[in-house]
Amino acid sequence: MVEPGPRILAVTGSLQQQSVTRVVILHLAKRLEESGCAVDLLDLKEEPLPLYNPDTAHLQPGFEPLRARVNAADVFVLGSPDYHGSIGSALKNFLDHFWHEFAGKLFVTVVASHEKGLTVTDQLRTVARQCYAWTLPYGLSVAEKVDVKDGQVASESLKQRLEMAVRDARVYGALLAAQRRADLACSDPCFMAKLRKLHSK
Repeated sequence: MVEPGPRILAVTGSLQQQSVTRVVILHLAKRLEESGCAVDLLDLKEEPLPLYNPDTAHLQPGFEPLRARVNAADVFVLGSPDYHGSIGSALKNFLDHFWHEFAGKLFVTVVASHEKGLTVTDQLRTVARQCYAWTLPYGLSVAEKVDVKDGQVASESLKQRLEMAVRDARVYGALLAAQRRADLACSDPCFMAKLRKLHSK
């Protein structure tokens, strides 16, 4: 019997209609679901967020339902286009809405870029680190017209890396989720200790 995989929130951070980022996120989501993970899709084109304002974000009508989805996730598959070597604004705005909800969880990064997306991947790792989250030690870089054609993942090299990411997200996501639950429940000194009161409410 296959053990159930971790809960995944797969976020498409591109607003473009014909989005390479979206193609890859949907491909990953399908493969993660087939591997036994529970997958929740958040497409920021279809479910846009207001620009983050720390004074009013928690008052927005859609905030609490979204926070519940973020809290429920063990792994975040984050897709962004590379805009001027930086995270796309839609994804950055989503990330700005949360912090302790990410702590102890796993980020999987997907960047659509003409230049390998290394700076965007590093910026997403920085966000993860500041939120006490983990990232896979590699990012997934996607080149338009090379890796994606006619709305489908086309290149064998990307398909292989996506399969590796599916396996690693499932395995390490489950390990981290179990340890996170244990750390929140125990009294040991650890980086999750400061979040115990928040998660006991």
